Amino acid sequence: MLQENNLASSEATSSLSPMISEARSNRQGILRGALIASTLALCVGAAALGMVQPSGENLIPPEQKLVQQIVPIPLSAESPAADLAQQQNETPYVHETRIRAGDSLATVLKRLDIADGELLTFLARDPNARAVYKLYPGRSVQSATNEQGQLLWIRYFHSPNVESNGKSVARLLQISTTENGFKAQEIEQLTEIHTEVAIGTIERSLFATTDAAGIPDGITSQMAEVLGSKVDFLRGLKRGDQFRVVYETRTNEGRNVGSGRVLALEFVNNGRAYSAIWYSPDGKSGSYYDANGDSLQGAFLRNAIKFSRISSTFGLRTMAGHQAWSGHHPGVDYAAPTGTPIHATADGTVEHVGWKNGYGNTVVIKHHSKISTLYAHQSRFAEGLTVGSKVSQGQLIGYVGSTGWSTGAHLHYEFRVADKPIDPLTAVAMPQSMPMSAEQREQFFLAVSPYKQQLQVLAKFQEAVPESNSVASR
Repeated sequence: MLQENNLASSEATSSLSPMISEARSNRQGILRGALIASTLALCVGAAALGMVQPSGENLIPPEQKLVQQIVPIPLSAESPAADLAQQQNETPYVHETRIRAGDSLATVLKRLDIADGELLTFLARDPNARAVYKLYPGRSVQSATNEQGQLLWIRYFHSPNVESNGKSVARLLQISTTENGFKAQEIEQLTEIHTEVAIGTIERSLFATTDAAGIPDGITSQMAEVLGSKVDFLRGLKRGDQFRVVYETRTNEGRNVGSGRVLALEFVNNGRAYSAIWYSPDGKSGSYYDANGDSLQGAFLRNAIKFSRISSTFGLRTMAGHQAWSGHHPGVDYAAPTGTPIHATADGTVEHVGWKNGYGNTVVIKHHSKISTLYAHQSRFAEGLTVGSKVSQGQLIGYVGSTGWSTGAHLHYEFRVADKPIDPLTAVAMPQSMPMSAEQREQFFLAVSPYKQQLQVLAKFQEAVPESNSVASR
């Protein structure tokens, strides 16, 4: 009998060995995952890190109903708990829908199960309710009813993310029922700010990579603007380039209402790392600096065409030194759709605006230190632009076209020193703003230390897990 028990025990142990081995393997895998997650938690206070699907800000989620059922408990009328039960019984039933393309006010109210002729009459006549007729696809509309199905209020979140007195707020129109009918009023609610991080490796384009990481388009555009004086996002991105970014998002009542500001960014372009960190000494105004405390507000922008989703997907082509016709001076050509806005790359004075031989419609801006810039083949100029006009960096000066001796829509851009064209992307060290004092630099390093640590942790994770092409986390 003892031998049989030993044999059975041996067989059981043998059959459990693969399971034990698998369990150990699973524990090791879980431990490795926990270590990675813990590392990122130190960075942003997040509980987990995972692959994120493309941003769904523009998708219409399913309609929702908030229903709270109260279990009746017999209480004496004088009991304090009776008052609480009465308040709970008055909790409204909230129904929410999102505006769809082609919606009218009637169709939105129908989805909310609201059929009230007096309400429609009120909305048509009351001047305070005008916003309800400006329906933006994707925006939220809520309605609340009591237990008897009577309408209590309707809320339309028409401006979910706007600035008011220096603060980010959500503006909504609320139509409430009253003893005499209805009342319309505008309400402002503060939005909540959250900090998120993301990493990515460029495979096709910057927008394709940030989409995979769930990064809002507004943040992607900021990334290109912040490092626009260091990285050529129109023609200089390479497959394998990497980025790490810390940024803000805003929510209102749990719903995502938009993006905030890029707080810290590191972009590795062609093997060279560039950093940008937001620094605001007074907590109100601020600017971007690199990790050494040098300002990124260059005297000249690298590109006259701003980076956007359109430019990214269009595939702007550039040909330095391209000669489309005899006598065409060396410069940089940006193929872009007709009508694409053109912006001044630096402060200056308009020296020429009009037709200029084979250049077609051309603007020439005079800057300091014998520097001038030329913008050729424009379809039309910005309104009010004349010779002698003062322009500021980033100001609209015209639109892409195909005038003059041009074979297709593009901007021909020249950066000239003493009237000699020079490649602005490689040959010129662009002047920078005034440096910080020693005391200011010390304060800067202290303030931005947490952001630098976050970027370092993200870089280590990206190096340790190279297969994580695009990852985001709160």
